[in-house]
Amino acid sequence: MSAVLAIHPLRAPAEAAIPDQDFEVRALPEAPGGFAGEVLGLDLSRPLNAGDFARIHRAHLAHPVLVFREQRITPQQHIDFSRRFGPLQIHVLRNFQLAGHPEILVVSNILENGQPIGLGDAGHFWHSDLSYKAVPSLGSLLHAQELPGEGGDTLFADQYAAWERLPEDLKARLHGLRAEHSYLAKYEELRAKSPWRPALTPAQKAEVAPAVHPVVRTHPETGRQALFVNEHFTTRIVGLPEAESRELLDLLFGASVDARLVYRHRWQPHDLVFWDNRAVQHLASGTPDSERRKLYRTTVEGDVPV
Repeated sequence: MSAVLAIHPLRAPAEAAIPDQDFEVRALPEAPGGFAGEVLGLDLSRPLNAGDFARIHRAHLAHPVLVFREQRITPQQHIDFSRRFGPLQIHVLRNFQLAGHPEILVVSNILENGQPIGLGDAGHFWHSDLSYKAVPSLGSLLHAQELPGEGGDTLFADQYAAWERLPEDLKARLHGLRAEHSYLAKYEELRAKSPWRPALTPAQKAEVAPAVHPVVRTHPETGRQALFVNEHFTTRIVGLPEAESRELLDLLFGASVDARLVYRHRWQPHDLVFWDNRAVQHLASGTPDSERRKLYRTTVEGDVPV
């Protein structure tokens, strides 16, 4: 024990100085199977000790969508909390980074001086964030800054349940299959509809080169299996004829976002929502042009899907 104390002489006293916080974690009844939960009474602007962080980590594994209410935190505090789960990934659209905080992607429909301040069409299609990367995202943390008077909800679909509900013969068919994911799959379609997507440079295109992942992945922490294809980024099943690949993907896209698997998050002021991209997909419901919406997003790097 003395050797350990000699190596880390300051860790125990510093940790002991951070008091526990009295907070509650509970499942959201409107989320099927309780896959979404909320945290009440926690203040992420205060230092978080190891015990409280471990409790949050366990809660997030139990509830792949976890809502932290009333988080009046700065961008740096948002980044610091996110980074406790792992390294942060920087989005390819650098023009929508928060000034001074490149780890934060601004998600917004607001125009200032005729120019967008954020990515206004984020979440237009069902997707898992950064599934197109060789090392996709562990999770994303989205913090409400300015909310519209109507619209602006975010929908989440439970991919554990999506897999579990599939017929056994289809599960057997999917065993061992792999799919390609590409950021560019619908990029030009979106770019043609909105002012938010600039033409990508060759360097940006190289940064988002397609990646291939299992159609069904095993969560590295829970050991549970989940579907891992989505309509936004998944382009084909590797090794299948094009027609068969398209038919199978269309079937899986529908099964993965069945209404019985979906939780609709109606944002409240200062919500911070942390979702597990290894276990859920999400979709933006849309915001009327007359309403302003702004949120800040960090994205935590995950692991190579298996």
